Amino acid sequence: MINFNGIEYNCSMELTLDIIGGKWKPVIIWHLGKKTMRFNELRRSIPNITQKMLTQQLRALEESQLINRVIYNQIPPKVEYSLTDYGRNLLPVLTNLCEWGINYSSLVRSSDECERKTK
Repeated sequence: MINFNGIEYNCSMELTLDIIGGKWKPVIIWHLGKKTMRFNELRRSIPNITQKMLTQQLRALEESQLINRVIYNQIPPKVEYSLTDYGRNLLPVLTNLCEWGINYSSLVRSSDECERKTK
């Protein structure tokens, strides 16, 4: 058992998925791994995410200390998001997941093509 922030997890994978799991958090981290971005720039780079969901996910990642949110005191207001050291530590893991996805899709596609040819 792992106790973190008052929540008990049965294993480290549960904790990890609670922090970075879901459809959008890894994608946001991946894009911020390339460069510091403003909200609308990030939203344009992830066209299928709603403004509300992006806001929620950014807040959760900031609360988990995986991203920095810097507010510039100017008009119009300017807010930039970047990865913290914790967030940057995830990039090799996400790279491996991307490579796995590419390999998996190639293997499944190849196996589907083989099945069609044998029928």
